[in-house]
Amino acid sequence: MQIRCALVGMPGSGKSTVGRQLAHRLGVSFVDLDHRLEQYLGTSIRHFFETEGEARFRDIEAQLLAELTEQPGGMVLSTGGGAVLRPENRAVLHRFGNVLYLRAAPEEIYKRVRHDRSRPLLQVGNPLEKLRELYAVRDPLYRETAHYVIETGRPTVSTLVNMIMMQLEMAAAGGGDAAAEAPAAVPVAAPETAPTGAPLEPR
Repeated sequence: MQIRCALVGMPGSGKSTVGRQLAHRLGVSFVDLDHRLEQYLGTSIRHFFETEGEARFRDIEAQLLAELTEQPGGMVLSTGGGAVLRPENRAVLHRFGNVLYLRAAPEEIYKRVRHDRSRPLLQVGNPLEKLRELYAVRDPLYRETAHYVIETGRPTVSTLVNMIMMQLEMAAAGGGDAAAEAPAAVPVAAPETAPTGAPLEPR
């Protein structure tokens, strides 16, 4: 049986970067929900937010998420940061496969995304405070949706992918404990310049 898993987490937590490498390691397709949304909308998410509003965007996001998770075969699905806001989306993701929450503190995320102008919710006077507000609301929802919590901290992408592979192997062997914090998902200290792997990109 092919592996199906989804990555959830705050904007800038590394879902797309980690997801691509994870899909490559697993030999399955990688789907970035935000990229699919922009293809469907014919414009950037930021522009759609500005012209149509967040509520309309969330409607389309929920529709596309439901369609993608119905597709057969192995898949690594990277979701948008706000995909967990709606209960129906959380239920869809939880049924889809193993859900992994890439957890990062708002301060760490700010370092990654402070120069990124493509994120509509962070185009405010104090983006760090906005990240803290978003985290306070969303962290419990990510944990509710996820089977495992992966602490991103400062490990390289390769280290994070190895952590996730370990959790998926445990789950396949029947050792996974749904909705529990993964014991192997402990922050791993990485040197300032990692000899292998790449740092998380602000995606």
